[in-house]
Amino acid sequence: MIFIGVGANLHSPRHGSPLETCLAALEIMEKSGLRIVRRSRWRTSAPAPASDQPWYVNGVAEIETETSPAAIMDVLHGIETQCGRPRGENRGGRNAARALDLDLLAFHDLVLEGNASDSIILPHPRMHERAFVLEPLAELSPDWAHPVTGKGVKDLIAALPPGQDVTLLEELNEVGTL
Repeated sequence: MIFIGVGANLHSPRHGSPLETCLAALEIMEKSGLRIVRRSRWRTSAPAPASDQPWYVNGVAEIETETSPAAIMDVLHGIETQCGRPRGENRGGRNAARALDLDLLAFHDLVLEGNASDSIILPHPRMHERAFVLEPLAELSPDWAHPVTGKGVKDLIAALPPGQDVTLLEELNEVGTL
């Protein structure tokens, strides 16, 4: 199972609202060879760490592809750029507001530790700390276990610290549909 985190909290000049941008990103993924098997319902969440930036729209997609994690990351970075997220020096830092954020959360049970700043780390190094990732992941794969810790997604959710506000978004929220 390959999982992609999808989120946005800024308007995209090309695609519109954060929700419209997330939906567009899924369509672009499909056209780029990352077949969407299914997706979670959309949620809204406060920025993590807490800040005064707008709330995010978040979801998780399960994909199928024959490509490598590095090739997937290249596709995801290209989609982010198409949707108005600058890359490189002008991107605003790790926790900056963004028109689109696509994260490779897990690639089957592969563990990559990444020893350079641009190396891929799998599973995503902070996914186990974020309700906006774990809740939609549990919706898609309630028996998923973290390949490093061995903890199930439900146990990871139970261990989250309080204060992570995540709410189901009522708009366009049928599980598995684009």
